[in-house]
Amino acid sequence: MREIVEKQVRAWLAEFVVGLNLCPFAKPFVLPGQLGADRLRIAICLGEEPEALRSALLQELDLLQSSSEQELATTLLVFPSALQLFDDYLEYYDDAQALLVQAGLEGLLQLASFHPGYQFEGEPEGAASNFSNRAPYPIVHLLREDMMERVLSDYPNPENIPDQNISTLESIGAAELTQRWQQLFDQ
Repeated sequence: MREIVEKQVRAWLAEFVVGLNLCPFAKPFVLPGQLGADRLRIAICLGEEPEALRSALLQELDLLQSSSEQELATTLLVFPSALQLFDDYLEYYDDAQALLVQAGLEGLLQLASFHPGYQFEGEPEGAASNFSNRAPYPIVHLLREDMMERVLSDYPNPENIPDQNISTLESIGAAELTQRWQQLFDQ
């Protein structure tokens, strides 16, 4: 199962995140042969119980903060067997944010959220914009804050990235994105 999950996550990263340029900083960590491709960790938690999910997050937080950026730049913590309901995921994500603070890692690490049923507040369920945070499984992305600050400082107008993503996704349209999504994961 782990191999299938990782293959699907990597396909999503290549086709959606990098392919649609939803994250202009991801390419070096996603595409094979790129300088940082071996510094992206995809950690798969097969647990379903809250304690197993919490433990997996703590383990990945510890691993990331105790490693150098040259060893491990960023981590995707994937939950293929848990948090399938978006509301359950949001509750877990809130707990994860609190855990990050309790661990004394606020300002060092940050979290980003992705889910198969991601829906921005105030957006219709079928809105194309929701695809900017849709992933094949519930995922918590662990990022180094200093690395993000560095790449953002070198990028012109990073505050425009969300609007550019919405524009890109809306120009493709929800129907086409849904079709691409299904083709990607029905293989």
